Amino acid sequence: MVNESPDTRPRHRIRPTRRGRLALLTGVVLGIAAAVLVPLLTREAKVGRPPRTLVIPEGRRASQVYAAVDKSLDVPPGTTEKAAGTADLALPPEAKGNPEGYLFPATYPLAAGATPTSLLTYMVDTARQRFGADHIAAGARRNHVSVHQTVTIASVVQAEADTTADMGKVSRVIYNRLAKGMPLQMDSTLNYALNRSTLDTTTGDTRIDSPYNSYERKGLPPTPIGNPGEQAMEAAIAPMPGPWLYFVTVAPGDTRFTDSYAEQQRNVQEFNRIRRSASGS
Repeated sequence: MVNESPDTRPRHRIRPTRRGRLALLTGVVLGIAAAVLVPLLTREAKVGRPPRTLVIPEGRRASQVYAAVDKSLDVPPGTTEKAAGTADLALPPEAKGNPEGYLFPATYPLAAGATPTSLLTYMVDTARQRFGADHIAAGARRNHVSVHQTVTIASVVQAEADTTADMGKVSRVIYNRLAKGMPLQMDSTLNYALNRSTLDTTTGDTRIDSPYNSYERKGLPPTPIGNPGEQAMEAAIAPMPGPWLYFVTVAPGDTRFTDSYAEQQRNVQEFNRIRRSASGS
């Protein structure tokens, strides 16, 4: 949700976020529509046994991916994060060695002998292939941003959009606010700074000293805030035309976009009323 200017914010706000809705899974793919199967052949498959797999859903943070790889490979916690700091990953220079945003969401077979470095390499190489497509670069140029900045925008879109259908509008809100020199005021960036997934954001949260505090700081966060999928990237390069500056998901499947602050306030009030009613029942 995009909120109001700092001087008129209520002391406590509640907003829905997509973060935390899907747990990282290992094993058989469990119907995650946007996860794609990376074609890595395994020795188990050759002898007729179903391969083990690691599912990375869209929007997971690097820290969550590291923990999932550690668990799937049965290695000590922190092993994959350490490997990420030393692996020779094919990241763009703007990433400055940080793979956040480039651990592509997919279903990865776990081959015999797989290591944290080999899995991270496959993830980054898959992202490079998907995000390096000509239409992605052309879209970034059209929007006057770099491909890396597009990945950052896509990561915010992934975190903020309630549905895939909303992604193009969320993307447009981001570009509209950037064009007007307005802070993004996205709660997902605060969640990233505070390493949490929550529906609750307080006024105190919006005052934290962090480069990811998009209430206090204008422009994009310094890095992606998660690992976006292809649909979020498509929304980031081709935002839906519209004047919107605000949005709030009033109820599941009902996200309301507007360029009117007064209308946004009414929508927020309705969201709070619905939430209170649901809590009471």
